[in-house]
Amino acid sequence: MTSTRIIAATLAASCALPAYANGELNLYSSRHYDTDERLYSEFTEATGITINRIEGNADELLTRMEAEGANSPADILLTVDTSRLERAKEMGLLQSVDSDVLESRLPSYLQDADNQWFGFSQRARIFFYDKTDVENPPLDYVSLADPAYEGQLCHRSSSNVYSQTLLAAVIENHGEEAAKNWAQGVVNNFARAPQGGDTDQLRGLVSGECDVSISNTYYFARALRKDVDGLDKEALENIGWVFPAQGAEGAHMNLSGGGVAANAPNRDNAVLFLEYLASDQAQEYFSAGNDEYPGVPGVALSPSVAALGFFQTDNVDLSKVAKNVPTAQRIFNEVGWD
Repeated sequence: MTSTRIIAATLAASCALPAYANGELNLYSSRHYDTDERLYSEFTEATGITINRIEGNADELLTRMEAEGANSPADILLTVDTSRLERAKEMGLLQSVDSDVLESRLPSYLQDADNQWFGFSQRARIFFYDKTDVENPPLDYVSLADPAYEGQLCHRSSSNVYSQTLLAAVIENHGEEAAKNWAQGVVNNFARAPQGGDTDQLRGLVSGECDVSISNTYYFARALRKDVDGLDKEALENIGWVFPAQGAEGAHMNLSGGGVAANAPNRDNAVLFLEYLASDQAQEYFSAGNDEYPGVPGVALSPSVAALGFFQTDNVDLSKVAKNVPTAQRIFNEVGWD
């Protein structure tokens, strides 16, 4: 076993990173959270490995890596959503990683079949509703298309990756025809044209523009933990939430993950960094620092995340979901989901 593997095994067992002190790591990241700084600084402090960051949106980074080709300095791609990770794989931008640590720590649905990408944190895409106006909120994704909710729904645009992946999961779980009917029903129930980010969907409940909205959990959990403009504590008391499809497919999950770049010049350091992201230390920080659900089972949740309660997740094959995204985009166009 190499020294890198010994360190990684120790990391997984004790969550204490021993000194490694060898070189650098070039990280391409589309995670836009200032709180991730602690993840990077603690890795550097414990290992001596300097992290050089290139940040941008996912499409920009994928285009850059493709243009750089074999000369790319990228060691790690870190991004949000399965569809982007799968696209990076299909573009030949990632390589397979043989890691006992990652294989044993992460559940199989958070691992690419070829070990080219791994999910490290998750967010559930769930329903939020105005408790003063809605007595019977929808309990599953299919119910969002029920005419009973006509004129009540707020959602993001079809160009957003969260929208695309949700419809792609509906396709995988219910079939293409049912998914198209569902999308048309959701469009019919819109309270306003799709707009804004997930926090804006929550603000729509507060302003009265909509009665039911769809958002990732970490936006609401963040508002529980600290002040967010337009979501004060009094407003939050009037917002209820539903984890959809309990007893059926379960709540749809978005992930944040990464992989080793195909031409990584510092491959050993890159693998060590991924193994670090699967450690209890980093996993607890994903929850405490950014209100996400850890990818590793059994890791403690922060109070803001735990306050949302426990639920059944949709463990559908995320690689298959990612492959449905082009079909989802076609359906969006056909039903007029802007």
